[in-house]
Amino acid sequence: MPFMTVASSADSSAPQTSARTWAAEVRVPGAATACALIDLEALAHNARVLASKAGRAWMAVVKADAYGHGIEAVARTCLDAGASWLGVAQLDEALHLRGLLDAAGVARPRSADEPASSQAPRLLCWLVPVLSPQQAAREGSPLWEALAGDLDLSVSTLTQLQAVRVAARAQGVVARIHVKVDTGMSRAGAVLEDLPALAREARAAQDAGEVDVVGLWSHLSRADEPDSGSTEDHLARFRRGEQILNQAGLHPGVRHLSATGGLEWHPHARLDLVRIGIGLYGFSPEPAVATSQELGLRPVMRLQAPLVQVKRIPAGQAVSYGGTWSAPTDRWVGLVPLGYGDGIPRAAASTGPVWVAGRRTTVVGKVCMDQVVIDLGPATDAAGSPLPAPAAAGDRAIVWGDPDRDGEGVPTAEDWARVCSTISYEILTRLGPRVPRVPVG
Repeated sequence: MPFMTVASSADSSAPQTSARTWAAEVRVPGAATACALIDLEALAHNARVLASKAGRAWMAVVKADAYGHGIEAVARTCLDAGASWLGVAQLDEALHLRGLLDAAGVARPRSADEPASSQAPRLLCWLVPVLSPQQAAREGSPLWEALAGDLDLSVSTLTQLQAVRVAARAQGVVARIHVKVDTGMSRAGAVLEDLPALAREARAAQDAGEVDVVGLWSHLSRADEPDSGSTEDHLARFRRGEQILNQAGLHPGVRHLSATGGLEWHPHARLDLVRIGIGLYGFSPEPAVATSQELGLRPVMRLQAPLVQVKRIPAGQAVSYGGTWSAPTDRWVGLVPLGYGDGIPRAAASTGPVWVAGRRTTVVGKVCMDQVVIDLGPATDAAGSPLPAPAAAGDRAIVWGDPDRDGEGVPTAEDWARVCSTISYEILTRLGPRVPRVPVG
């Protein structure tokens, strides 16, 4: 069934425990050697914290399989926490989400003008495929399916609008559209010079009963730089875009500009709706401005795997491809069954932090497709006497998690982002499909 969660105890007859105090073992599907545990309590906590700051309607951004966390349980948890909108980038994922919601009995809005709610949420998709009028009118085309799925669609160009009009006319429905204006990101969106023509055509389509222009929206390019002045420039262009639509006789009731960064650091840009993405999953858009802890957020995902082998290697022994790391002394090393085929960055060679046997260590040598080697410490003491292995095959290694929940010293996805010179968004979303997501709570 969609949106099924699992207990946090290995014994289904055992008392249920809080997601904040997970048992050491969680039932993992099939023969998987690694899993990502998804703390739904932490997710709901983050949603409540951010929604209280927003003070208005909010959208849970669940694109890219909910930032790698698994779209089913994340979407339902966010709805339970009060989200009235769900947002995705691509049409396939929007249709997949619609199917999940329908199967779970989540209602669709009863009419085109019914306000969105957590009981009957609206779904926005913002990368609409480019189709010819002939393709758009064909039953079963992507736009046909989008309109049958009651999706709100983003429109940036006359070509997109024309295709939506044709599909709506062929289907005998009214398409709900959000006009996107480019306020300075230079990605999707109509620049102000092109917006009057798009607005006139949208007004004609609305007068013809083919579309309903319900939204006006854009993205902020530097919301994580509160003092840059960029957001003020974006907002000024957005206001100008709104004037252009108003002059064409269009008055969209859902204006949205801010994601998590805008919500946190630019309250004047919150408008009618805020789109909450990375904050839901427990991370700050920019830790240099404010850490996730300072924002009151909790990491949702714990990526873990059992060691599949522990061995002793002699001093000077090279590890992994290319021999880029060699044991400085006789060492114990462990094998973790996760690699770049699962989304572990190759940039983590000899730097990626891992928690095992009650302490933090690191990946040593290059990251392989399916596995990494970690340093478990010296195999002899200063006098040369043997030391026992500090861990054994089967012991759990935590690649990233939440130190408050999983143990002080446990690395976070932000720690991984730091050593790999990237951002937490990439670390989370690149986690591959062969790692099962196990919702807990």
